[in-house]
Amino acid sequence: MLIPLFCATRSHCGSKAGTLGVLLHHGLPVPDGFVVPSTGEAAAGPALHSAVARELDLLGNPVLAVRSSAATEDTADASAAGQYESVIGVQGVDAVCAAITACRASAHAARVGDYRRRTNGHTADAAHGMAVLVQRVVEADVSGVLFTPTQPGDPIRVEASWGLGLAVVDGIVTPDTYEVAPDGKATCTTGSKQIRIDLHTETAGVTTSAVADERQTARTLDDRMATVLAGLGNRIAGFLGGPQDIEWAVADGKVWILQARPITAVPPAFAAPAPDIHTETLSGTPGSHGTVTATARVVHGPADFVAVRPGEVVVCPYTDPAWTPLFTIATGVVTETGGALSHAAIVAREYGIPAVLGVANATKRIETGDPITLDGTAGSVTILPS
Repeated sequence: MLIPLFCATRSHCGSKAGTLGVLLHHGLPVPDGFVVPSTGEAAAGPALHSAVARELDLLGNPVLAVRSSAATEDTADASAAGQYESVIGVQGVDAVCAAITACRASAHAARVGDYRRRTNGHTADAAHGMAVLVQRVVEADVSGVLFTPTQPGDPIRVEASWGLGLAVVDGIVTPDTYEVAPDGKATCTTGSKQIRIDLHTETAGVTTSAVADERQTARTLDDRMATVLAGLGNRIAGFLGGPQDIEWAVADGKVWILQARPITAVPPAFAAPAPDIHTETLSGTPGSHGTVTATARVVHGPADFVAVRPGEVVVCPYTDPAWTPLFTIATGVVTETGGALSHAAIVAREYGIPAVLGVANATKRIETGDPITLDGTAGSVTILPS
């Protein structure tokens, strides 16, 4: 049988769904849904199709997000951020069942094996315990990620952009960054939010569109909403017993909580990118601690992966989960967009390699073969004399 999200537990439904079940019990605003367990009579085939059809009828056949809820993700030791498949914007029983299959199949992806070897030291079957979470999609006006403090007195950090949160977690925009102090005072550094991702209004899935010039540097959240998010973050950290990495969305003024998991590696303190006083020093968002001096390798996409040599610093427009294998041989990462709470930055911190994100025009200002010093704690990239 399928399990209502309100009844989900970590032991039967994986960490992601189980945590959301806990938050629902505490009255948090979590979108309704259900969980397909990894085993049982309704886990596959015609039985799954019939069970999903019944659940969709109960929900009113809405547009849905279908996401993994593996036993090995969203844990205190390994986030598996972005490693498994998520399918956003599906509707109807056939499409939902196909998305469930895709989520399960992603457990066998090469990037998952690379990630598990690096973070867990073994390659046990990641499909074991792969439950799948099915939820209503929030048609968000603004979405993002927040990290609750890991030390008393530290601020809550929030990253936000227009539309669905995919743009923030995938690092394809440089988001607004907010810091909310314990006294509730909020500060904001606006990003360059050039695109947004939204549900496609006529067909399934999502669509990407350009953001109007005046909205690219406009604030996505006012101080009141940033403070509301910080308050929810503190409540969630209290319920779950430790610092949390939380995905959220705002639609028509209402906040929704989409995911919560332990913070596996603390990001560097935020520093707004400074103007480049010297052309040889570039500035971005500190993403992962550490300093390295190495040769740069400019990578524009998967076709360039074979050219990357061990020990090089990868310089790229942005990264998505398919890029994770590069993190096993690179000594650092520089991206043109993205924030410190994106999946790429989280994985870089878990791998222990420095990263600087949101370095404008990095792939044009740095050339393959350039010797560079990357300081992921300060958020700087220095191009050295050849």
